[in-house]
Amino acid sequence: MVADRANNELPELADYIVPFTLRAVCDLRIADHLAAGPRSIDELARVSGSHERSLYRAMRVLASKGVFSEVEPRVFALTELAEPLRSDHPRSLREAYPLLPADVQAWAMLGHTLRTGEPAFDVAHGKGAWEWFAEHPEESARFDASQQAVTRREVPNLIPAYDWGAFDTVADIGGGNGAFVSAILAANPHMRGFVLDQPHVVARAEQVMAEQGVTDRCRAVGGSYFEEIPAGAQLYTFKRVLYSLPDEAAIQVLRNVRSVLPEDGRVLIIEPVVRPGNEFDWGKLYDLLLLTMSGGGGRTEEELTELLAKADLELVTIITTRSLPIVEARAA
Repeated sequence: MVADRANNELPELADYIVPFTLRAVCDLRIADHLAAGPRSIDELARVSGSHERSLYRAMRVLASKGVFSEVEPRVFALTELAEPLRSDHPRSLREAYPLLPADVQAWAMLGHTLRTGEPAFDVAHGKGAWEWFAEHPEESARFDASQQAVTRREVPNLIPAYDWGAFDTVADIGGGNGAFVSAILAANPHMRGFVLDQPHVVARAEQVMAEQGVTDRCRAVGGSYFEEIPAGAQLYTFKRVLYSLPDEAAIQVLRNVRSVLPEDGRVLIIEPVVRPGNEFDWGKLYDLLLLTMSGGGGRTEEELTELLAKADLELVTIITTRSLPIVEARAA
């Protein structure tokens, strides 16, 4: 029986064909092309600029997993599972799953990471991920778009879970193109805020702020959170930031924010918190992802408490949401 289970489950667990195919089809906007109804594979190939036979072979793989459906021979339609892959879906995930060659090359070096503890991305590309993206603006824009898509999915769960209205000002540190801080301000008209990230990243924030209607209450600040974090906010948020940093770097960033944090201010760390045991936990997956890409990783509640203490901060509470937990901290 154990052998039967292994024969049935391990091939699927080891598969990279479906994930790569799904990401490639997202890049081709296939779900967009099916939004008006079923289309034949030759139509899909024409409108997406694809090779007909190759696209058909990809589509039937995804259809076998419930992503799309072959409703007639060589005619495909959206399924409920595929709907969020449309660009116009209110919680669209199409851009959340880019097939970035740089990432693929890094994952191919995972064995090196497991042997040495060094980030595979650095080995594959000769430099760290953020430095590499700064030198490749098109790929950086695709990465930022993926993070914005993920934020779009998370915001409906994060906004109701915390009392943002208790603060007048918020700063999102390492907040990319401003998607998260814009969402906070849109839900709290009395608040003002800013986003801090590398200059080439926040250069794309103005459009996002305009889309959310918060341009008059939000600004983009180009800079490095390793060097200085601007004062002027009561609430500082780090969404999916600190887990990308090794402990020493994360402590440095937290000390920077502690130096400008008002005594009644708060720091929010919004990222997976790793839970012990054998149960499935997204935090464990992201832990390995960050180890591979940047040398960072997910942390347990105990590890977060220790990390905060080294920056003269203390953990107040962890708020569970349907997406990411919100770790609230204050001055110790």
